[in-house]
Amino acid sequence: MTATAFTPRPYQLDAIEALRKGWADGQTRLAVVLPTGAGKTVVFSHLAHQMLDGLGGHRVLVIAHREELIEQAASKLLAVDPMLRVGIVKAARDDHADADVIVASVQTLAVARRREAIKDIGLIIVDECHHAAARTYMEVLRHFGAWDGVPVAGFTATMTRTDGGLAEVWEDVVFRLDILDMISDGYLCDVRGKAITVDTLDLNKVKTRGGDLVDGQLGRALEESGALDAIAKAYVEHAGDRAGVVFTPTVATAQAAAESLRSVGITAAPVWGDMGRDERRATLARYVAGEVQVLTNCMVLTEGFDAPHTSCIVVARPTKSPGLYVQMVGRGLRPAPGKTDALLLDVMGAASRHKLASMVDLTEREIGEAETGKSLRQVAEEHAATEKRRALAAQISAEEINLFGSSAIRWLRTEDGTWFIRLTGAMFLFLVRDPGTRLYRMRRWTQAHGVHPPKDDVARPLPEALAWLEQQAKVLAPGAFVAREARWRGGKPTEKQCGLARRLGISVPRGSTAGDVADLIDQDRVGRVLGQLILPAA
Repeated sequence: MTATAFTPRPYQLDAIEALRKGWADGQTRLAVVLPTGAGKTVVFSHLAHQMLDGLGGHRVLVIAHREELIEQAASKLLAVDPMLRVGIVKAARDDHADADVIVASVQTLAVARRREAIKDIGLIIVDECHHAAARTYMEVLRHFGAWDGVPVAGFTATMTRTDGGLAEVWEDVVFRLDILDMISDGYLCDVRGKAITVDTLDLNKVKTRGGDLVDGQLGRALEESGALDAIAKAYVEHAGDRAGVVFTPTVATAQAAAESLRSVGITAAPVWGDMGRDERRATLARYVAGEVQVLTNCMVLTEGFDAPHTSCIVVARPTKSPGLYVQMVGRGLRPAPGKTDALLLDVMGAASRHKLASMVDLTEREIGEAETGKSLRQVAEEHAATEKRRALAAQISAEEINLFGSSAIRWLRTEDGTWFIRLTGAMFLFLVRDPGTRLYRMRRWTQAHGVHPPKDDVARPLPEALAWLEQQAKVLAPGAFVAREARWRGGKPTEKQCGLARRLGISVPRGSTAGDVADLIDQDRVGRVLGQLILPAA
């Protein structure tokens, strides 16, 4: 093998290493999930390059399902190693006899005589492997030994399929990279979302089939509601200077969306699956050249389409499938010169009984709902900050409970969370936490003078503040009164205690001890006092 034409990124090497380790550990059918723009084709091209020498004369088979993916894979393989003999098998082409790597369409391999003519396969690579649970793929994979020890690597941006079955094919996902990691590392653009709410669009009437909204009904709902004109208006307003792609559910909707965009001065052209090959290629070339600003399409640009200058994605095909949503939006996330971010325009009805995929489904992290106008990275960072604060609060709470719980002094806490020690009926000590820190200050309250600080008024870490306040409590009050294990606390409540609790409106649980009732009364009284105080700033 010759030296590679370019150096793979670190995470691409990690993905290859994870596959090779998985095979060495005895697994056969392994998958890698990489976001759109992460270079899946580059990864499996390097994988094929690395593996060929160890296959003992056997060859690599790359399976794809669309013409664009086949041509893309073949060109990347040659870019990685120009000395590779790459053959293509699809339709009338049958170049496999002397090839080191064969790139074939699954439709062609579904024909028994075509696949039986291909021999000596030692590694199988499946592009867009979320399709692999389909019957055709299963037949092809079984024929080439996927269940008989031949290593298989699957690559996809989303390991989801609405009709299930993927677990029957793939034993494990050995490497996964989140889109937020790609954005943070600068490999993908950040994405900012905005909803286009169409009051007249009623998605409640659109039925579900195979886990997602029915294309035909969805297309009619979009056209009849005036949503396409709303999209055109929104595009002019929010993305007038951006190259974009509009995803629609039907060919008719794609054509109508292009017409609506043209009516407001946006150069737009539709593409669809059954469009003539030459015409589609010409339209895509015009878009890449900048002669067409917006492409509208009927779900043919979700895979294998590479136009990095795309900086606006319009999801005019509301979907319940996070996988499909990721594929659509991913078309706009590749970086390009002068491109700072991608804009996502989501077409939404005024209300819906369907739970539709949204921008936060681009990541597998739990980040809550995105506010309109905020980027995915902003939402994730704000969520991470919130979770960090929660974790810190939980840590502090656990620390406090442990410290106070191990103390010999009877510490109590008001409803609002203030820790205190009651010394007499007219005096108690309590802790005040400095805002935004984990430091505490000590305060004393007396009925005669209210709140006053000690002479040595400094903020201390909790253990030091605890020790100082306990020392003061032992000096100022009888030990039996402030001790947590005082003998009197285990006795029955007195009639005087119970009467006072009733007058204060305190509910005393059955079986409470004298100490329990005393604590309830003290918590109520001190809570009332502190609730009426305006504490001086530290």
